[in-house]
Amino acid sequence: MNSPASYFARTRLIIISLLLAFITTWPLPSMAQPLSGWVEKSNDYTRVLLEVLARHSPEYAGSLGVDGYDDQILDLAPGFTERHLRDLEDVKSKLEGFLKEEQVEPVKQDLQILITHVNGKIEGIRLEEQYLLPYYDMVGFIYGGIKRLLEDRIPPERRQAAAVRLRRYVGGEEGYEPLTEWAQLYMESEWARPGRLAPYREEVERNLSTSDEYLSEIRVLFKKYEIRGFEEDFDRLVTQIESYNQFIRTVVLPGSRDDFKQPGEIYAFQLNQYGVDMPLDQLTGRALVAFKELQAQMQILAGQIAETKGFSSGDYRDVIRSLKRDQLDSASILPFYQGQIGALEEIIKREKIVTLPERSMVVRLASPAESAASPAPFMSPPRLIGNQGEYGEFVLPTRVTGGSDGSSLEVDDFMHRAASWALTAHEGRPGHELQFTSIVERGVSQARMIFAMNSVNVEGWALYMEEQVLPFVPVEGKLMILWSRLVRSGRAFLDPGLNTGTITTEEARYILQHEIVLSDALVRSELERYRFRAPGQATSYFNGYLRLMELRAETEMVLGDRFNQLEFHDFVLSQGLLPPTLIREAVQREFIPGYK
Repeated sequence: MNSPASYFARTRLIIISLLLAFITTWPLPSMAQPLSGWVEKSNDYTRVLLEVLARHSPEYAGSLGVDGYDDQILDLAPGFTERHLRDLEDVKSKLEGFLKEEQVEPVKQDLQILITHVNGKIEGIRLEEQYLLPYYDMVGFIYGGIKRLLEDRIPPERRQAAAVRLRRYVGGEEGYEPLTEWAQLYMESEWARPGRLAPYREEVERNLSTSDEYLSEIRVLFKKYEIRGFEEDFDRLVTQIESYNQFIRTVVLPGSRDDFKQPGEIYAFQLNQYGVDMPLDQLTGRALVAFKELQAQMQILAGQIAETKGFSSGDYRDVIRSLKRDQLDSASILPFYQGQIGALEEIIKREKIVTLPERSMVVRLASPAESAASPAPFMSPPRLIGNQGEYGEFVLPTRVTGGSDGSSLEVDDFMHRAASWALTAHEGRPGHELQFTSIVERGVSQARMIFAMNSVNVEGWALYMEEQVLPFVPVEGKLMILWSRLVRSGRAFLDPGLNTGTITTEEARYILQHEIVLSDALVRSELERYRFRAPGQATSYFNGYLRLMELRAETEMVLGDRFNQLEFHDFVLSQGLLPPTLIREAVQREFIPGYK
């Protein structure tokens, strides 16, 4: 949703908690360890900011685990932006006061994290008000609000709040007006002010084309979880969305822009919010070099694979296409990936890469609406506050739906056996699933779990962990892990190139199709990511990977043969989701001196 609440808020919903589903239906013991004294103190300070977050983004706050917001909905009544800014300025003043009085160093660091987050929210709202006209994908947003309550990890008694939330979305309760009407009213008033950019046409067209999928799955979810009395409100929702979409078609779409590029200040802000800490020319230069080096390494492995398997060509592009022919059918995808999880866990234990949880990991297939909202494989984290044993999920879409033309394309990039090594290592273990499980189980402060989190420190860890298992997997797996890194290094120069105008869409499409060998479905998904889904986010994988590799190399140089990779990786995980600069400080301040 393009909202005045900032691009980063929208993207965080997509990356962290928009899509949740199958884990377990019975209560589980708490995973979290007892909190240390400074963590409890930090969490007390963080609660002040969480209250503001919950007031203005109750659906997101509830999905994080903040109690009391399951039936609350987004406030779009007149003056909501002013109210949000006023609350942010107020909480900033409070946090700065706490910081002046606080003496405990890690708590001071957490307060700085909270203040930095608030500053980013304020700047994001003001930049959008300056440069961009508001635009809302309302059915996508409402789907996300319902989906957060109707999934297996949510206790049955909490799921009942979904009916209340739906009723409030459609204005069926006293004191509430239909959310679509508030959104339309605000857009009409703001669009009357000239001088700001309208939304990108392809984004608007895509949202219109996926609307029915979201509505269909909302109905399916209410029926699946046997929530009674939703039918009348759902019918009202369908009518309201039809009316809202007509407004989008007749008013917004004709005024939408054909050029996806945003003002430079907006793009720079987005890069900063995703955690990118390298100048763009340095990042793209290093990415281009890495891209060529990876192609050379892949060529060597591809020749070996072609000879062994009798492929007619040893070119890495042709070998990848040949490996893709070994597609898993719908009945064998989940059992196969579950087997790969076990194989990787054996490698992780044997090679002492990182400490594993003592429980199984979960993988499942995405629903059609989930595939529309997030067209690439993803890890759906558990709630981070008050976790009672909920686990993260590794989710696999099998098709990319709802392009701007309404088409649906098959994805063959992840459904073949060779690709499973890279994908499982990245989204599962030792990547995202392990990372999020660790921060819940270790009792990391909420500031470090939620407000320090950005795409660089999350995606950097997962890509780095692919590299750690690479030496120990079969040669086809090695090739696809290098391919996975080729994709991420490609992103680090394609995204900036498109958004600064040094690369055209057709040039980017050629690289994605012919040099990276993506399916048509994933090419479309990648181009959408760079141009309107989350401009700037795609650079974060390569940036984060570089920073972790640099930190590891520095630490090994200092410690020599005393370096222990398992202890190093466990220490990095123990810091929560800190950005690279703060993790580096922690390693230098605590980890290295511990050996001396």
